[in-house]
This record gives sequence, C-alpha cells and structure tokens, in this order.
Amino acid sequence: MKRKYILPVFLLFQILFLKIIAFFPEFVERFYSNGLYVFISKILRITLGKIPFSVGDIIYGILIFYLLKSIWKTRKTWKQEWKNNILKVLNVLSVVYFLFHFLWAMNYYRQPLFEKMKIERDYTDADLLGFTKKLIAKTNEIQTQITKNDSLKVVFPYSNELVFEMNLNGYQKLANQYPIFEYSNPSIKKSLFSLPLTYMGFGGYLNPFTNEAQINYLMPMYNSPTTSCHEMAHQMGFASESECNFIGFLASVKNKDLYFQYSGYSTALRYCLSNWYARDEKGYDQLLKTIHPGILKNYQESEDFWKQYDTFIDKGFHAFYDNFLKMNQQKDGMEGYSKFVNLMVNYYKGKDF
Repeated sequence: MKRKYILPVFLLFQILFLKIIAFFPEFVERFYSNGLYVFISKILRITLGKIPFSVGDIIYGILIFYLLKSIWKTRKTWKQEWKNNILKVLNVLSVVYFLFHFLWAMNYYRQPLFEKMKIERDYTDADLLGFTKKLIAKTNEIQTQITKNDSLKVVFPYSNELVFEMNLNGYQKLANQYPIFEYSNPSIKKSLFSLPLTYMGFGGYLNPFTNEAQINYLMPMYNSPTTSCHEMAHQMGFASESECNFIGFLASVKNKDLYFQYSGYSTALRYCLSNWYARDEKGYDQLLKTIHPGILKNYQESEDFWKQYDTFIDKGFHAFYDNFLKMNQQKDGMEGYSKFVNLMVNYYKGKDF
C-alpha cells in the first residue's frame, strides 16, 4: 500500500473499531476509563495545570490560523489537485480523530452513570413536581440566608480563580461518599475564547487534547461553580452532558459554601422548571409564584446576558454540537443537558437535601 493511503485507511479502521467497541461498555469502563485514561488525564493535568493561561486555546488558535492559511493557499489549485488535497484532509482527520479518542473521547463508550450508581431512569410527573417543590423550598432558604431579603438577587463575591480552588471542597465531600468522583490535580482555566464562546452560547468546554477545563469568564458569576464543576466532571472521564450536569450539581451543593450551594440548587431548579413548563404551563406559573423574587432576578440576569449575544451563530453551533453528540453515543444530543433531571429526581427519592 502506498504511504499516502495509510492514514485514510487507518481512519476507516478507527470508525469500524468504535462501532464494535460500543457493544462492550464494561471493557471500556475497566481498561480505558478506569485504566489508561486515568494515567493520561493525570499526566496532562499535572503538566499543564500550573500554567496560568489556556495552552489548549493557544493550540486551537494556531491550528485555526494554519487551517485558514492552507485553505487560502489551495483555493486556486483545488480543482486540479483535488485528489491530493482530499488525501491531505483525510490524513489530518485520521490523526486528530485518533488523538481525540485516545486522549479522552473513548469515555463516550463507557458504562452509564445510571448503572454505576444504581439510579432508576424514569420518573412520573408527580415525582418531578414533588422534587421541584423541594428544590424551591431549599433554594428559597439559601437565598434568604445569603441576602436576608427575599427580593434581592444573590451577588457572587468570588473571582473565577477562587471558585476553581473552592470547587475542590465540594468534590472532596462528594468523593468521601462516592470514590468514583475523586478529583485531583486541578487544571481549570478562564478561556481565552470567552467572547466567541458567548456568541456560540456555551459556558465552558473541556479541551480533550490538553485536558484543561475551559470556563467562559464573561457569564454571570453565580453560574461559575456549577459550570466549572461540570467541566471538571468531563476531566474525570465522564463524557455524557447529563451525567456531568448531575455530578457538577452534586459537587456544588455539597460544598460548605452557601454561594456554591445556591449556584447548584438554583441551576437545578431552572432545569426542573423548564421540564415542568413543557408539561403544564399553568402548573409552571403556579410554581413561579412560590419562588423568591431575588432568585427570579438572578434568572433574569442570566437571560439578559445571553440575549445580548443571541445571533444565528449560537443556533448554528448548537445544531452542530447536537449532531456531534448524537454521533458520539448521546442520542439525546443537546437535550441531554436537561436529562440530568432524571438522575436528580431518582437519586433524591427517599433522601433529603
């Protein structure tokens, strides 16, 4: 076989391999997620965690520059050299596809958290309503403890850098109860691409090639704990968005700090309200009347922020990411973010907050 065909054929082999490995989640769980990946992720976080800026963002910036440069250089010769150009593209794709899965994305094929934590998958409307009412009571209670006035929004007093450090407290408490959530060697950064992320409609992301958790530092600060805890869950090898939302929620509410608890409970409540709105608009309106005005002001603050950057760009990227997730073992796509309500409702059955 000619050398120029090796990487394109390897790409085909990788795709077939992943189709097969999807039937063996226990194998992935044991040998990759709890084996090879643990070593890879620790090495990357130890190596890059102390660097104050995002190495991954810089690498992405350089790659984007070279991509645009390559497109510009081949614009006139594309038709004449189309075979060689397609081979070059496939070569690059093959290498990136391999690194993506080797360094992180094999976690898409591991066992679901539902199974590992023995949590039921389904819930009734009555279950959701009861849980939402409990969430309202708890969020109201914490909002009052912080502000001493039910009409005042919570103003977050910490910087992002301090939030990243304080997140460890919640994860330590969570790991005491569930060792699978043990987190070490932090590598959490403010993204250099926070403005583009905002236009794309994202609060953060994990760089799968450097294992850095990237946080959008422009968004309202009360969202920072749950967002950064979500990305830390990705670092630990949890690929599902619903699972990371659930883990991020637990790490936030188990934190000893009231502001972190507020971030977790208010975020969870917003998801539950959204789910309830889809079921019963009148019931949703009744629930809103029981929520402190200060909490609703925080929700409005978040809504106003994202509305400033609401363009066709975020819709395009959400559509792209929706399809990306569906191609990677997450059949719910972007809806998976809200599926963590299933995990919360069933996890707390018979439990208090």
